[in-house]
Amino acid sequence: MSATEEYVQKLTSLKAGDLGLLRSHAGQGLDETLQGFDLFAGLWWPLRQKNQRAPRREVAWLIAKLYAARPMPQSHDDTLARQLRKYRPGKEPAGSRFAEKFDRMLVLPVRQIEPALRWALELVADRESKLDWVRLADDLSRWQREQVRMKWAQEFLG
Repeated sequence: MSATEEYVQKLTSLKAGDLGLLRSHAGQGLDETLQGFDLFAGLWWPLRQKNQRAPRREVAWLIAKLYAARPMPQSHDDTLARQLRKYRPGKEPAGSRFAEKFDRMLVLPVRQIEPALRWALELVADRESKLDWVRLADDLSRWQREQVRMKWAQEFLG
């Protein structure tokens, strides 16, 4: 099991109170509250000590908040881009408003992508979907690489 898979497994086993605490930190940095930091450190730090390939701290914090907001089951290959393609309103053409929002998300740096990912997850979660959280975390860990974002675009377009 990869370090990212272990991290996602820890997230999926959190109790409702812990998920609520993480939800309350939407849009916030890791160091803004002691409670949030302590909960996150308990999830992430043991994995990072054991395996340097654990998701970067910034990405792991983002994934924790996103998972808490929309705790969809982990499902291999149900990537966010593929899920969005399936749920594109009326299968709008590539130049539509929906596609433009997706395109804007692809050019955002990780430190600014949380609101766009929340938008995307809300669309997908409203349809009782599953998501490949492991792939999302791994992709965001390499988000600065153009080929990662190009793969998202290809998956979205089909």
